[in-house]
Amino acid sequence: MTITSTTRTGMQRSLRQCLSRMAALLYQHGHVLETVTISHRGLDRATIDELETASADWHICQRILEQSESAFFNEHDRFVLTELGRELLFDMFGEGAADCA
Repeated sequence: MTITSTTRTGMQRSLRQCLSRMAALLYQHGHVLETVTISHRGLDRATIDELETASADWHICQRILEQSESAFFNEHDRFVLTELGRELLFDMFGEGAADCA
């Protein structure tokens, strides 16, 4: 099955909305973007539970990020962005917004 440009555009819009919402929630709860952009860090399950409690949007965004392969649970069972997720995030907020050095 091929993905039409309309579908691709809609998917990117949803991803960008989720990344934006995720960034806002992280900041509201005392986290920084590096929490999800550096592969050995990430959000643990307890933090994700807190974010789900704080926002009904979190679960939907997490699902969209995972289904699009923009985020996943790493080997330490922490939620982090993939290369695709980081690329979109940096495109939206700029490289300096989340330094991946």
